[in-house]
Amino acid sequence: MTRARSNMKYEVIGQHKGGGTDVLSDDRIMLNGPVTKKRCTEELRLIRYYDKKTKKELTLFTNNLRLSALTIAAIYKARWQIELFFKWIKQNLKIKSFLGTSKYAVMTQIWLAMCYYLLLAYIKYQSKYGKSLLELSRVIRETLFDRKALIDILTLRPKRVRSIQEYEFQTTLF
Repeated sequence: MTRARSNMKYEVIGQHKGGGTDVLSDDRIMLNGPVTKKRCTEELRLIRYYDKKTKKELTLFTNNLRLSALTIAAIYKARWQIELFFKWIKQNLKIKSFLGTSKYAVMTQIWLAMCYYLLLAYIKYQSKYGKSLLELSRVIRETLFDRKALIDILTLRPKRVRSIQEYEFQTTLF
């Protein structure tokens, strides 16, 4: 199942039974574009669904002829939530590459990254740190092996902790 493109060429060959209040149409179609006609020779479903929450019309097509149109729309919306979750993971957890390829290696690395993110969020909340989580992560990374109190690091008292700019300046000199 996927969203249909606006320029998709197809021919309606019938209507599918069932539907619901938010289902605008549920048609059986055959693709008739020059390339798609050769690649896909089976019957598909084109479902137009109105989402009340977002106030948008979704046009989906699928090869599933058994499930109801409402179920297919619900699956698509749930799938979209999963896509957004992985986008969030990619943007916030900063996992560059996975150290293992097995299911458990990937899950362990994601769990550890999420725990790190939650700990950062908790530290930021408890200390009322005014900067972003990215900045907090940088501060902790730069001062990880220094024997300083966390509250001193977070307040960045100049007498006790070098600023990040000083540290970056010193590392570029050597």
